[in-house]
Amino acid sequence: MIIGITYDLREDYARAGYDDEETAEFDSIETIEAIEFALHSLGHSTDRIGQVRALIHRLNRGDRWDLVFNIAEGMHGFGRQALVPALLDAYEIPYTFSDPLTLSVTLHKATAKQVVREQGIPTADFQIIKTLADIEKLALPFPLFIKPIAEGTSKGISETSKVRDQSELRSGCERLLARFRQPVLVETFLPGREFTVGMLGTGDAAYALGIMEMGLLVEAEPEVYSFAYKMYYEQRVDFRLVADPAGAAVARVALDAWRALGCRDGGRVDLRCDVQGRPNFLEANPLAGLHPEHSDLVILGRLKGVAHVELIEKIVASALSRVRGDPRRTSPAMQLAL
Repeated sequence: MIIGITYDLREDYARAGYDDEETAEFDSIETIEAIEFALHSLGHSTDRIGQVRALIHRLNRGDRWDLVFNIAEGMHGFGRQALVPALLDAYEIPYTFSDPLTLSVTLHKATAKQVVREQGIPTADFQIIKTLADIEKLALPFPLFIKPIAEGTSKGISETSKVRDQSELRSGCERLLARFRQPVLVETFLPGREFTVGMLGTGDAAYALGIMEMGLLVEAEPEVYSFAYKMYYEQRVDFRLVADPAGAAVARVALDAWRALGCRDGGRVDLRCDVQGRPNFLEANPLAGLHPEHSDLVILGRLKGVAHVELIEKIVASALSRVRGDPRRTSPAMQLAL
């Protein structure tokens, strides 16, 4: 097949003046090269498209692909991750990973929590702070945990994210509101173990690739999986597969959340345990990082014996299974691949 690749390249935004935190969710050229290598190894041809504006230009020019491998995050707004798949849907071009609705819902963490809670999936109690005046209406017990409502890669999370009183809550919310210009999610703090679950597949075919626990090292902020922690994980975190009895409950909650949110093909679900040791949904990442060395999903796959090429192969196979039998979206090359 001819597979286009949509992405936001971190160095492009850096040249435009954006800082490290603003570009943290975007991909390095090493990630794009590794995905291309995997797709070439699987017998496909690739075409680097780039970000959403480049995609618009290419579509207007008449370019088409058998499949698009979409990892574009977008820059602005709650619907930023939905832009590329929405355009591809309009042109009936199949693509990897989740659809516009799921990407919008999961990016907005409070909406994702509302969806999973409605399905009976445990998640910490929460409220939304849109302005500092909303703090006066807060009815959650301390300690609390605060973070931007629609950011990834632990952006906005630091040692000050766990707040113990009204003063820390106000100063923390004031900082996040000013920095990210979006509401703040305030949650009851979960003091237990933290996990990320690698997910593959869609709907009834979805399954947990594996469960990885984040063990904080001495150098890390205690109890907080922060932005700095994520960026410098080699010095601050011990990733380990979970093989104890807690794993079954963690995997079950993750799989329930993945299906409830309509996530597809591959990604991650993050969970943390409450004081009773029960796993609670934190958030879903349906556009998980795919850097060949540093991304959590890839690290988890490596611990499970799944190489980067095999991971990409499983993601593409899941995407192809969703378009099987739809002649409007199935090119001759895709029919051969199917």
